[in-house]
Amino acid sequence: CLGKGWLFRMLDAVTTLSPKFRMPYATGAVALSVLVSDIEGAARIFDKGVINFPNDWPILYRAAYHYLYEVKDKKKAAELFNRAGRNGAPAWVFSLAGGLYNEIDERVAAEAILQEMIKTEVDAAIIKRLEEKLNNLRANYSVPPEAPSKKTQQ
Repeated sequence: CLGKGWLFRMLDAVTTLSPKFRMPYATGAVALSVLVSDIEGAARIFDKGVINFPNDWPILYRAAYHYLYEVKDKKKAAELFNRAGRNGAPAWVFSLAGGLYNEIDERVAAEAILQEMIKTEVDAAIIKRLEEKLNNLRANYSVPPEAPSKKTQQ
């Protein structure tokens, strides 16, 4: 019941009055999700956090986790994991994003993430594993990928 719980109302008020106060986004949204099972309310607080802290990888990562496991929105989770990785999260979050893009048939995005990981990796064993993943991804599709749409490129 979105907007009716005390915790959501307090977090929403605090983040509206002080949108650059990080703690309600970083911890309050998790509390909404885990402690009171307000999945929609947590999503709203995470969304506000992502807007106000677009380069804060812990917030991006927590939001991605929430969207993946609680909201069941793999596309949004993949986008958030990718953003978290680009903003300092451990490199393995790119693999999560790539896997999710693959699961939802966003082959171009999955390939782009794997290719970017290969370019930035220095460990030969990891590069080999990434190349294997990329080859497996390509082998699982019998048709070539479509060119990215203008929306995907933005």
